[in-house]
Amino acid sequence: MPASFGTPELMSVAATLGWASGLRLYAVLFLTGLAGRLGWIGLPDGLQWLAHPLVLGASGLMLLVEFLADKIPGLDSFWDLISTLVRVPAGAALAAAVFGGDETVWATVAAVLGGSLAATAHAAKSATRAAVNASPEPFSNWGLSLAGDALVPSMLWLAWQHPLTAAAALAAMTLAMLVLLWRLARHLRALLARMRRALSGAEPPQPA
Repeated sequence: MPASFGTPELMSVAATLGWASGLRLYAVLFLTGLAGRLGWIGLPDGLQWLAHPLVLGASGLMLLVEFLADKIPGLDSFWDLISTLVRVPAGAALAAAVFGGDETVWATVAAVLGGSLAATAHAAKSATRAAVNASPEPFSNWGLSLAGDALVPSMLWLAWQHPLTAAAALAAMTLAMLVLLWRLARHLRALLARMRRALSGAEPPQPA
């Protein structure tokens, strides 16, 4: 951890870890641990376990599984569904671990922020991919998946090298995700309303 990092910089790292966990949890675990293992970054005490060889092996394997599952329409949505139980609490735990056990108040704040950002990112990703899966062509799905593959390591790098810039970028992307969720929710409500009207106006089937 750079000596110049104060509470604002640490909170930016914590928020980025939480947010990125909502998109690519195993990429966050593996890339953060690998960077610490190679000495590229100084991991806080609470995150040192990520650099353990066994953890790197497990997170690397799961990263490969997640990478492949995210490229298959339909399977990606199922993967997002079962990952709901993992991504949000993991994002909160990683964010809290940036501060460790000696700064309980800030660790708690980081956990709440990290979990909230993980939930927002996960919801936006899941909803967008589910909507795109309605299209018969796979290229939009692959494009979104590859964008996520590139975005997560880019944001992790930015958080460790330029944490305040990362905080500004994270705020902008979170706002965009919230707007996206709001628009998707409006679209879904309109679709359900049309379906209800169609069903209520349908004539009952005539007996043979």
